[in-house]
Amino acid sequence: MSETQNTPAPNASGGRRSWATAVLALADGQLIWGHGIGAIGKAVGEVCFNTSLTGYQEILTDPSYAGQIITFTFPHIGNVGTNLEDIETITPAARGLILRADITEPSNWRATQHLDGWLKARNLIGIAGIDTRQLTRRIRDAGAPSGVVCHAPDKKFDEAALIAEAKAWPGLDGMDLAIEVSCRQSYGWDETRWTLEDGYGQQANPRFHVVAVDYGAKRNILRCLASIGAKVTVVPATATAEDILRHKPDGIFLSNGPGDPAATGEYAVPVIRNLLETEIPLFGICLGHQLLALALGGKTRKMAIGHRGANHPVKDLATGKVEITSQNHGFCVLPESLPAGVEVSHVSLFDGSNEGLRLKDKPVFSVQYHPEASPGPQDSHYLFKRFADLIEKKRS
Repeated sequence: MSETQNTPAPNASGGRRSWATAVLALADGQLIWGHGIGAIGKAVGEVCFNTSLTGYQEILTDPSYAGQIITFTFPHIGNVGTNLEDIETITPAARGLILRADITEPSNWRATQHLDGWLKARNLIGIAGIDTRQLTRRIRDAGAPSGVVCHAPDKKFDEAALIAEAKAWPGLDGMDLAIEVSCRQSYGWDETRWTLEDGYGQQANPRFHVVAVDYGAKRNILRCLASIGAKVTVVPATATAEDILRHKPDGIFLSNGPGDPAATGEYAVPVIRNLLETEIPLFGICLGHQLLALALGGKTRKMAIGHRGANHPVKDLATGKVEITSQNHGFCVLPESLPAGVEVSHVSLFDGSNEGLRLKDKPVFSVQYHPEASPGPQDSHYLFKRFADLIEKKRS
């Protein structure tokens, strides 16, 4: 049984609760008391929210959440337990999590471990029993704050020190986090997408070779690349153009990842510009999309609250089709900054922000959202086929 059982009614903020074993301290001095879950200790980061109804294990292991404490707006977290398959990386990069209710007891045939035990094993710190609706409104109206989540079963908290730590945290603006979550050396990937009958498969007969630049790549993106017929070679974020081209790729993929694209772009943008000169088909997702835009001469900016959830409508401007997409980003491309020859391909129907681009004269395109996820459930899978078609056309 989870240690979060019998938590008192959710609270928003105010005086210290005698029962509290955890607290969320925000940079503005607000203290929100709750019940500790997961590992014991504290973690500092940007407090954001995710509106997804499912996929909490994928969210917690998504490298793009490096530097962030995730507020889940859906109250039933833990209901399918955890397993060894639904992970996007082995070591989670998220700083912590915030829940409305106690961790739900698992009820799913694939569950192998309770979420609370899974969190402890991965040193993820969390707080439950708080008013996540009020916290979400606070983030929505005032922007994502810096905060510290602290779990102390002995109920000993240095409140002033926690607030000071939250205030001192520099924030994601200007922070290169891709370097922290990227692989350290190149490796091959041949695992394909999961099926109910057979689980994960293996790509044994690839038709072409894709080099994926790892800025914080999700495993399911690599699986999708293998599933379209690719032999996949993953290289570190700091790989040079020469390193990448040495593998003789038929296609180049720029992965998702965390942090400020302008900071990562200090070393990534010159490489991408060199790759664009080769005419090799190129596809970018999320941070990869932002870095491509910077390499083309565009600009990015920090968003007040970002897009995080699995219910975001995006319009494909070429077809008029609306896709229900999964998203996780706190920075966006400024479409007005894109030069001639670069066409906006997708837009958000939530706020009109940029969700994709393509080059008119080269086999190059990118999207801000995550087509490897399945909120639609298959609304955006065509993008991987589009990449494969570009590669095959170039090879023919």
